[in-house]
Amino acid sequence: MITLDMLSLVDHLAGRRVMIVGDVMLDHYTFGSVTRISPEAPVPVLQVSDEQYRLGGAGNVARNIVALGGQAMMIGVAGIDQDGQTLTTLLSEAGVQTDLVHDDRRRTTRKTRIIAQNQQIVRVDREETEPLSKAVVEALLEKLAVHAQHHDIVIVSDYGKGVVTRALMAGLQTLTGQSGARPRILVDPKPCNYDLYKGVDLLTPNAKEASEGAGLPVTGPDGPGPAANALFKRLGCAHLLITLGPQGMALFHGPDRAQRIPTFARKVFDVTGAGDTVIATLALAMAAGADLLSSAVLANHAAGIVVAQVGAATASPEALREAIASHPDLAIEELPPLG
Repeated sequence: MITLDMLSLVDHLAGRRVMIVGDVMLDHYTFGSVTRISPEAPVPVLQVSDEQYRLGGAGNVARNIVALGGQAMMIGVAGIDQDGQTLTTLLSEAGVQTDLVHDDRRRTTRKTRIIAQNQQIVRVDREETEPLSKAVVEALLEKLAVHAQHHDIVIVSDYGKGVVTRALMAGLQTLTGQSGARPRILVDPKPCNYDLYKGVDLLTPNAKEASEGAGLPVTGPDGPGPAANALFKRLGCAHLLITLGPQGMALFHGPDRAQRIPTFARKVFDVTGAGDTVIATLALAMAAGADLLSSAVLANHAAGIVVAQVGAATASPEALREAIASHPDLAIEELPPLG
């Protein structure tokens, strides 16, 4: 059993700075009820009762950081369109600092979810995933270089929409942070882009993403170790945190040390955005000076809070303190070194 001073860590999150770069998008929810089938085609007719716009993708990561008391600087790409204006407004209302590149040749990503009687019946995506133009990539790198001077932690939130490229990742490696060294780079990965993440400081895949990146199962009899070993060899990353759902998290400090952190979730209603909460909390705790294990434990507490809510939720400092008080003693399991 191990007891960590998590309550003190929560107090130190306030005001810490984290920079986020990645695929920021607009989540559009249309709520209603279905009572009949259309006479025009065998499809349900939705009687709309409410519509909501929320921050999605990298924007939800930034929202989580602010909710925990941190300062989030969001760098990404939006179109010059109504969705882009709505996205910018939502970021501002959430207290997120922004420096977006506005691309007149690219539409803002919007995902529309149609929900009837609390059940999603269809999703409509409006997006462009083609590579960014050279001019847009250069503009992103210029903004990153300017803002990196005030940050020592960078989150790469990759949703595979085209912002995270080889040129962007190479540029991140050349940045100079507030401390005078390169900021630590944390990546929430997309399997199609794994080879772009070589040499990063921390990768946070879920079980499915880790399995796809390693070409090995994560939940088999040998556990996540073989997949983690394959990812270390493939990417040369410094650390790895694999989220395992009901089995908690597997934290790999490196090939020579690994630990399993049990889940703290009592009820799981919706895992939407849980990965955003994990990497946001991790980054903010690391920005506050916490070690990797303490940061991961705090992120696990935060994940347990958000999965008990419906939709892409956030954890507050007050909710974190309550969760920590409910689990004062933590059974951290030491895993065998990787072969």
